[in-house]
Amino acid sequence: MKNSALKGALGALAVVGVALIAKKAIKRKRFIKGIFDEYGIKEKSPFGLADKIREMNDEEYQDLKGKFKKEFASKCCRKENICEA
Repeated sequence: MKNSALKGALGALAVVGVALIAKKAIKRKRFIKGIFDEYGIKEKSPFGLADKIREMNDEEYQDLKGKFKKEFASKCCRKENICEA
């Protein structure tokens, strides 16, 4: 009986973990889609983004770079600001 309860608890924990990962993936996909829409990129691929970056001036590029850093920055050292952003 103890073993089946443990298996059930681990199964529930696994489902929660998968749900959290899926939620994060959906959030990041929504962010990327917003970037494509904001900059008018028709080709929805990394190549379309690279072509747009080549056309940008330095100010637009720094703005885009800041958005990506903010969205995809590691949250492991946010409290102490140890990591370089």
